[in-house]
Amino acid sequence: MEEQRISVPRLEGVSQEHFMQHLYPQRKPLVLEGIDLGACTSKWTVDYLSQVGGKKEVKIHVAAVAQMDFISKNFVYRTLPFDKLVQRAAEEKHKEFFISENEKYYLRSLGEDPRKVMDNILIQVTGKKRVVLFSPRDAQYLYLSGTKSEVLNIDNPDLAKYPLFSQARRYECSLKAGDVLFIPALWFHNVISEEFGVGVNVFWKHLPSECYDKTDTYGNKDPTAASRAAQILDRAIKTLAELPEEYQDFYARRMVLHIQDKAYSKNFE
Repeated sequence: MEEQRISVPRLEGVSQEHFMQHLYPQRKPLVLEGIDLGACTSKWTVDYLSQVGGKKEVKIHVAAVAQMDFISKNFVYRTLPFDKLVQRAAEEKHKEFFISENEKYYLRSLGEDPRKVMDNILIQVTGKKRVVLFSPRDAQYLYLSGTKSEVLNIDNPDLAKYPLFSQARRYECSLKAGDVLFIPALWFHNVISEEFGVGVNVFWKHLPSECYDKTDTYGNKDPTAASRAAQILDRAIKTLAELPEEYQDFYARRMVLHIQDKAYSKNFE
């Protein structure tokens, strides 16, 4: 099956009221253009960021290649003063390096995991990015390990190893300085920086507060109802283990069909 590619819609001059009342409820990615972000789009140069950020040490990911794999962890953690990080990240080749002169750096300011169950806007302050997104409705095609896809090279996937990946609908957009991308909760996203740049993410809860784990400061955990359901499913699978393998296989398949029939939404495309 040929891969389905969909361009993320771009809209200019959208008011906050229109976004919240008409666009936000659609739960689809959207690029907003022409939003006044203030002076940061011109002011946040390498020199300015180096000066303002100073020499506070930050923990960074360092990888030999641009595609960081958070499953096999093809990167190392290192520490640099913030000003040195900015200067190195803006270089084409590095005179000083940890792994190689072409190594790539990534700074995530909060924690090790993205906030996977919260809504998110990515504000591209400077630089350019290419973003590819996949709907949570296509999760069965993404070969998930936990919350991450095993398919790293999405532009040239190994379809012998990941044959279902071609059925996933691919939403694409390019972000330039000043663009704002709305990423609804649960949407998978793959981001490639096409040049040095700064992005700012803003997260907020889509569901009522009582749906979330109160100890989950950064919104990394599943909603409490989903966590309970996963625990119940684990217990069901362990119970099936009491049966011979042939019976386990049959009843597990029947459980999957039951979930598809009863739990999947049938009115969402």
